[in-house]
Amino acid sequence: MKKITIVLLLLSQISLVAQDYKFGKVSKEELKEEFYPSDASADAAYLYKSRRTYFTYVQDKGFQVITEIHERIKIYNKSGFDKATKSITYYKPEKGDNEKVTSIKGYSFALESGKVKKEKLSKSSIFDEKLSRYRSIKKITFPNVKVGSVLDLEYKIISPYRSIDDVDYQFDIPVKLLNYKIEIPEYYSFTKKTKGYYFIDIKEGIENGSITMSQRVRTSEKSMGETLTSQVVTSKVNLKTNIDIYESENIPALKNNEPYVTDVKNYRGGVKYELASTKFPNSILKFYSNNWEDVSEQIYKSESFGAELEKTSYYKDDLEEILKTTKTESEKIDAIFQFVKNQVKWNNYNGIYTDNGVRKAFKERVGNIADINLMLTSMLRSAGLDANPVLLSTRVNGVPFFPTIEGFNYVIATVALQSGETVLLDASEEFSVPNILPTRALNWKGRKVAKDGTSSWIQLTSSKHALEDHNVMVKISEDMLVKGLIRTNYDNLNALNYRKNYNHIKEEELKESLEEKYGFEIDGYRVVNKEYLDKPIVRTLQFSSDNLVENVNGKLYVEPLLFLSEHQNPFKLEDRKFPVDFATPWKESNTVSIQVPEGYKVETLPEPLAIGLPDSLGVFKFQVTQQGNKIRTLSVLQFNNALIAPQYYAALKGFYSQLVEKQSEKIVLIKI
Repeated sequence: MKKITIVLLLLSQISLVAQDYKFGKVSKEELKEEFYPSDASADAAYLYKSRRTYFTYVQDKGFQVITEIHERIKIYNKSGFDKATKSITYYKPEKGDNEKVTSIKGYSFALESGKVKKEKLSKSSIFDEKLSRYRSIKKITFPNVKVGSVLDLEYKIISPYRSIDDVDYQFDIPVKLLNYKIEIPEYYSFTKKTKGYYFIDIKEGIENGSITMSQRVRTSEKSMGETLTSQVVTSKVNLKTNIDIYESENIPALKNNEPYVTDVKNYRGGVKYELASTKFPNSILKFYSNNWEDVSEQIYKSESFGAELEKTSYYKDDLEEILKTTKTESEKIDAIFQFVKNQVKWNNYNGIYTDNGVRKAFKERVGNIADINLMLTSMLRSAGLDANPVLLSTRVNGVPFFPTIEGFNYVIATVALQSGETVLLDASEEFSVPNILPTRALNWKGRKVAKDGTSSWIQLTSSKHALEDHNVMVKISEDMLVKGLIRTNYDNLNALNYRKNYNHIKEEELKESLEEKYGFEIDGYRVVNKEYLDKPIVRTLQFSSDNLVENVNGKLYVEPLLFLSEHQNPFKLEDRKFPVDFATPWKESNTVSIQVPEGYKVETLPEPLAIGLPDSLGVFKFQVTQQGNKIRTLSVLQFNNALIAPQYYAALKGFYSQLVEKQSEKIVLIKI
């Protein structure tokens, strides 16, 4: 009784607050507000954000989940104009039941000559965009948005599924006032798991109510023999509803303005609702996946996953040809991997389940991620290799902190070699090689699933550093023109990314881009190994520049790394609560040789520096030496982990500050 009383009191308070933010009614004070009081740097803010999620019973369909949203946004400057477009992702498969986004209403408000101008959202400003074969986006764009505008939006999501969307209460803009209410019938039990670094206390309670349910009941009559008939019986069922209420004010933004973040949404405050069990009247208690083993086994047992691995006849003849010319494990892996890459092209759809099946993908030479990499896994197994699929979440999809099928959206293949080594493969990427996955797949860990359905975590990050090596040789002429050559090697993930980003671009466009980046003119350009995936990319440039030497009162000032210096620390925050994610260990080496111009000698050279991060996470070495009439600079920056945990952020920021300061020091030359 006490819980019910508390809930009723809370609901009355919410009702009073909601009246202050009645949809379609905006005050002049809201329109006059020039900046967010608690964060003057905010481009926009939620003045009010309301959500109600509840279950409703529909005859012949069962329970549906309804989510009603009301949000009011204030635009403080032009950088906040992107908030005038709202994107709502919802489930809309090509086959089966889909969610619906309905009851969309909106107004934009602005002050003009001291008067409130109200403009209604038109139907032409609402449209659908297909995201994948399973999801679509409802896009809503407010018209005539200005600095100072207030946008008021309401909409409803109707879902035939029993899942509850994450309760997110921290965003990239601050929230002045937030009110959420989640209502769950007693038939459903959800586990609540907090996420991020900002927390709101949940106020819990119970409401009593009822629903009307209908069911068809069979009857029989014996007056003229036994006749079976049926009739619909309607009954009223008492029902308790568990209530969760979230209320808060002045929630700070968690912006995505720091580098090396997979998806900052992973670290924003919120609560994830995971279905644990159901118990309906006159039925047994049913439990749902609550650990990664159950999730992985459930996926593997699917007809669109495990059963696809067992299909082999469609590639039998091709595999026999491949095995005629291969003997070792590595030879088999390389040959099968290359065959699948050439045979089936990726259609840019992710997914852990096949779309049309491996046979059709093989025949039509196109498929989604699962089509391609389950085919690859099957062929590797048929070749006698210990191969298994690996489930993972892409970087865009986020890190799956809690056990859920939706946490995975991608699959690759792995092979355990007799030597004990592990090989990771993704045949969807044209330029990938064994153990070098595309960046989209480098998201912490993946879940390897064996033939018997057992599963375990494996590391996705390569042990090989992504390499970038610059070797520069220059001369300085009498008129201070710097001419020389730079040879750059890209290897491992950097080679993959180079080929992916630049192999299709014309040489002239690449030259223009490099000239703009480095501030010099390119006199010669050559790239080798673009198509040889087992070799590093080697790019050679001949260049000239008249802005690399500064002449002050007869003294020449030159940066030791010329145009390769780092001038800004990429890490700006005083404190960072989420890890720095490089995706892979990496190493950048710069070797620069400068020939001292005739008539000059060295007055000063920068002092050497060697610094490291705790636990051997990274190292920076810098040394400038003179060898005859040449000045040689060696600079090495290396990170040995893909992830730098938040507790090392202060050390990392200080590490980079020293790097920037050292690389900005000058070589000083004076006349003889």
